[in-house]
Amino acid sequence: MSAESTPIPGKPGGKGRRRKPRSKGRKGLLVTAWVAAGIVVLGGTGAGYLYFKLNGNIKSVDIDQVLGSARPTKVDNGSENILVLGSDTRSGSNKKLGGGTDDGSARSDTAMVVHVYKGHKKATVVSIPRDTLIDRPECTDTQGERHDAAKGVMFNSAYTTGGAACAVKTVESMTGIRMDHYLEVDFSGFEKLVDELGGVTVTTTKAIKDPDSHLDLKAGTHELTGAQALGLVRTRHGVGDGSDLGRIQLQQAFIKALVKQIKSVGVLSNPKKLYDLADTATKAVTTDSRLGSVNSLVSFASGLKGISPADMTMVTMPVQYDPANPNRVLVQQTKAKQIWTALENDRAVPKSATEGNATGQAKGVVTS
Repeated sequence: MSAESTPIPGKPGGKGRRRKPRSKGRKGLLVTAWVAAGIVVLGGTGAGYLYFKLNGNIKSVDIDQVLGSARPTKVDNGSENILVLGSDTRSGSNKKLGGGTDDGSARSDTAMVVHVYKGHKKATVVSIPRDTLIDRPECTDTQGERHDAAKGVMFNSAYTTGGAACAVKTVESMTGIRMDHYLEVDFSGFEKLVDELGGVTVTTTKAIKDPDSHLDLKAGTHELTGAQALGLVRTRHGVGDGSDLGRIQLQQAFIKALVKQIKSVGVLSNPKKLYDLADTATKAVTTDSRLGSVNSLVSFASGLKGISPADMTMVTMPVQYDPANPNRVLVQQTKAKQIWTALENDRAVPKSATEGNATGQAKGVVTS
């Protein structure tokens, strides 16, 4: 597995010691899979052929059956936890978007735990850096193949090793929290979704230029196309300290802009627009089996409609740069525990858990 470096702050150029950079096509995506599911509600009024076509678009995996009962207990307090992963398989239509080698594997470079509070009026989104060194538990994938536990490996190796089921088990092991749902989207689905929305408006406080992600934005307000949005959520060298942590900050800002755009698009009076959005969204997502139908997605998405950008708290799992390897970060366990305990009890994340952690120095560069 190739590995990009995580810079050490203070080094010339902010780069520190680096391994050979990965190809431009291996940047994780799916910063917004759970938001994409929200668009499905717009297509839920279809019937007959259109309904069955949308239903046939959806891919699902039976995480519950694979993981069995050896999981954290579901907390019955009205809240929900959703693991959102970004898959960057090099095959099919993703290859032309991402470049790189079609090696038959897939990676998860973007991961977020979305906690929807009781009443479904607020949410906290916790990004997990892919460069985080963790102890991966033994797991079984959806094909029934068993994978041994591993110590001190990159977080995103869980998905590469055992797919969705292994990723969910790893996150549950790290957090002690049951994941109620799983959502995933790919490169091409993300780009098409933004284009179907008519673009997403963001403001950049600094110029962002990164040839690796094909992004060249001057400071100012932009209506991003799908390709530009893809470049923005993939860039790490165009702004900030060049780390994955900086890219996470850009992704979090873009999520808020995308949610705002979704809420402002008037498609209910335009049947073709409505269907095109629903078709794109259902093709883009892979879900757990309990969300694997239009009816289930519509019900789930309806519960998210009341959450506005102002109601979303965006944080990154507390980490520090690894003194032994500048390409990696380590979990700040005490602070991370504060976050997971708060979410388990349906409470707000304490401010103390978000202070003094490693950051990517790209906060505030993108606003909506």
